[in-house]
Amino acid sequence: MPKRYLKEFYWKDYATIFVGLALYAVGLIGFIKPGGIVTGGLTGIALLVEYATNAKIPLQYTYFLVNCGLLFVALKVHGLKFMIKTIYGVVVLTFLLTICQSMITEPIVKNEPLLSGVIGGMMCGVGIGLVFSSNGSTGGTDIVVALINKYKNIAFGRGMLLCDFVIISCSYFVFQNYQTIIYGLIVMGVMTYSIDMVINGFRQSVQILVFSEKYEIIATAINHELHRGCTVLDGMGWYTKKPTKVLIVLAKRNEALEIFRLIKSIDEKAFISQSTVRGVYGEGFDKIRT
Repeated sequence: MPKRYLKEFYWKDYATIFVGLALYAVGLIGFIKPGGIVTGGLTGIALLVEYATNAKIPLQYTYFLVNCGLLFVALKVHGLKFMIKTIYGVVVLTFLLTICQSMITEPIVKNEPLLSGVIGGMMCGVGIGLVFSSNGSTGGTDIVVALINKYKNIAFGRGMLLCDFVIISCSYFVFQNYQTIIYGLIVMGVMTYSIDMVINGFRQSVQILVFSEKYEIIATAINHELHRGCTVLDGMGWYTKKPTKVLIVLAKRNEALEIFRLIKSIDEKAFISQSTVRGVYGEGFDKIRT
């Protein structure tokens, strides 16, 4: 049985997710909701329900109940270990939305719905970016698209964009006003840009070069623990004129954090270089994890 190097629990991830969700909750309740703007995702659906019922059904109730159903299905497919941060995110965000609903009783920016929405979109985008950077999730349409993506070859980002567009467009049936749709799309654009800024641009894949004397242990651990392939190249240190081995790993963006942790837990002195990969082609990359 090979030795495991990754820890099961990283408290900094959960602290970062909490901070991100706090920003998201304040942005949504303090800025977006007072402007009567609908966002994407399950929170957008929850806002529509609250608007349509004149706040008789608060958005956090809809958000939590629908997520419970989605999580039940996702747990059957992915298992508890894969979904633990999503469950944490759903519970914490429900709690924070409830707190913000009771504390923020009037608009923070008055008589400026678009400005309020843009500020809220920036806060929500930064918050979601922090959550994603720690491999967390707020549930909702994330779960739906992830489930579809597991069985169908549909890009995750494209699926999310389609869901968000449909949800925002449905605001017309509540307000009978096209301006609300335009505001919602503007806010969604601001949120998307903010998320991209936080998680370092459009970096969907990364290329990692590792220089370490313990390259064999690192390569084996990456294979066994992360189920990710890697390649060992021959190199030479020109200053020392000594041969060396270079480990190259191509991975998805959200796997980079765990790869770094794994390498450093094996060799603190390892020299690591990470670069952005704009395109990865070939069946091998997608099938390495199967």
